[in-house]
Amino acid sequence: MSHVRRILVDARTPVHYTMFAPVHRVMARDDRVGFHFIASDEPGSAAEIFRDAGAGARVVGPATAALTKYDAYLTSDFTWTRLLHRACRIQMFHGVGGKYGFDAPTEPLGAWHRLFFVNRRRLNNCIDAGALDANSPAIRLVGMPKVDCLVDRSLTRDAVLIATGLSPERPSVLYAPTWSPASSLNDMGLELVDRLAAMPVNVIVKLHDRSRDLRPQYSGGVDWIAALGTRLRPGRVLLAEEADICPYLVAADVLITDHSSCGFEYLLLDRPLVRIHRPALIELANIHQDYVRLLADVSQSTTGIEDTIAAVERALASPREKSAARRAVAADLFHEPGTATARCVAEMYDAIALEPRRVQSAAFRVQGSPGQSPVPNPQSPVPNPQSPVVCPPSA
Repeated sequence: MSHVRRILVDARTPVHYTMFAPVHRVMARDDRVGFHFIASDEPGSAAEIFRDAGAGARVVGPATAALTKYDAYLTSDFTWTRLLHRACRIQMFHGVGGKYGFDAPTEPLGAWHRLFFVNRRRLNNCIDAGALDANSPAIRLVGMPKVDCLVDRSLTRDAVLIATGLSPERPSVLYAPTWSPASSLNDMGLELVDRLAAMPVNVIVKLHDRSRDLRPQYSGGVDWIAALGTRLRPGRVLLAEEADICPYLVAADVLITDHSSCGFEYLLLDRPLVRIHRPALIELANIHQDYVRLLADVSQSTTGIEDTIAAVERALASPREKSAARRAVAADLFHEPGTATARCVAEMYDAIALEPRRVQSAAFRVQGSPGQSPVPNPQSPVPNPQSPVVCPPSA
């Protein structure tokens, strides 16, 4: 039997793992592939970060990782674990919010052997920023595996609501602010939750992972779990505990956010969105102006409590308003949703030089992947966005 291919997955927060989770679930069935997990920035938090990776998930520390021979190293953030042996370095990014330089990186991306892009917009932005050569063999247009479940009908609104103890007979409003001392949560979040709770709706509050971190740069130094705890009402007001927001997006009839990637992910469901405009957040989070404009185009924009409540009422009364804009932006930001997991799995097997065993390899063929002739897109400056690159062996 050939040697087991080892893949090291790095993450800073639980949501970083959720980006890769659908791919992990598929590949974990293959006994020729083994996964290790590391929280390279904060090793002491690894158990919490990878809590959804399964009871048997093997978490390793920096010393063990450095000495182990891996075939591939994958992360969805700009982390870079030191490894003494060569491995295929894979960047799959996280989110589509245009924050923190993901769409205009100031550092070159040439060190990565694979770049799994969610959409062509981010790919072109990285090229325009000078961080990536248009002919780079590392480029892969994959999509976002995490959101396949929003379009493949594996989740249903009523089933999610019932499972969380909420009535599907009532409209449901999801409040999902981003993390930042400048977020809407810090400015008016508690009062907004109180006002929503007074409406005849289910209220779901989904905090970003970083908002649970008591350090000032993340949460503003506020214990939001404790602050929200007194406002929760069984069967009416829920604090979402799962790292993956997708089930809660499916459950929601209206989403309120300030500028979170989930606002764009929600567009795949073509349901109304309320955006709380926070200029200080846009500046602090270094949000790409294209994404500020896109979110404004698909949502009702508000600035305070009263107009946010009024916007929720309008959204519930007229859910089809801005539907065309929502569908257009969703098509722009998510490459072929519903099939991204299959493409990502195919590229992972290619990166570790292993033929998929449990499925027909043809099911994993993607445009430009090994075994097919790449088809250039005339609208892109990238002549061959998925030309093969040979990753270094873990020898």
